[in-house]
Amino acid sequence: MSYIGIVNEQGVVKLPPEAHLPPGAKVRVDVLNPQPAVSDIPIGKKLLALKGKARNLPADMAFNHDHYLHGTPKRSQS
Repeated sequence: MSYIGIVNEQGVVKLPPEAHLPPGAKVRVDVLNPQPAVSDIPIGKKLLALKGKARNLPADMAFNHDHYLHGTPKRSQS
């Protein structure tokens, strides 16, 4: 029998639900693709898809984003 799994962010191999292995079973792991698949979509195009999604933000959000996100003191625009 053979199953194909995926390594998650913690480095744990997740097998498909139909893979019922008994405790203590010896397994062999062969890496099929050493590098994860890279998206063919450029990052700029991905970010462009977010354009206009934010609503009802303060007028000075771009200038004071650290204040709104992290609570730093608000800066004045002089």
